[in-house]
Amino acid sequence: MNRLNWFEVAPDGAKALMGVHHYITKSTSLPEELIHLVFLRVSQINGCAHCIDLHTRDLLKTMAIDKVVLVPVWDEVPHLFNAQYRAALAWAEEVTNLSETHASDEAYAAVAEVFEPKDLVDLTLAIAAMNAFNRLGAPFRLPVAAKP
Repeated sequence: MNRLNWFEVAPDGAKALMGVHHYITKSTSLPEELIHLVFLRVSQINGCAHCIDLHTRDLLKTMAIDKVVLVPVWDEVPHLFNAQYRAALAWAEEVTNLSETHASDEAYAAVAEVFEPKDLVDLTLAIAAMNAFNRLGAPFRLPVAAKP
């Protein structure tokens, strides 16, 4: 079944959300690779095919495929991801699964230990924005670039 293209139907809403995306990718001190890593992990949790496809491609520009394929099980291969990346991935899971985790004090303390306050807010904005994109991309079944 064909679904609406939310970008076309609500261009002002798309523009607003893209404004947050632009801020995250252009105006923060977070490394680009870390941003794409978090975007991918959040999209995997939420099951947004379009975003998984897009952010895997983005991440493959800077990260070896051996690491990218292990993102869903990053906590089982801690030697592949530095402390900041592990903290960001753990926080991404914590915030994405908010109804279950309630952003625990333990998780907050762990991520606050490796991120400066502004970077922690920007990281959380990145997570929140990707959750918003996923909640539009998945229901409206945005297409993927992958070919058969």
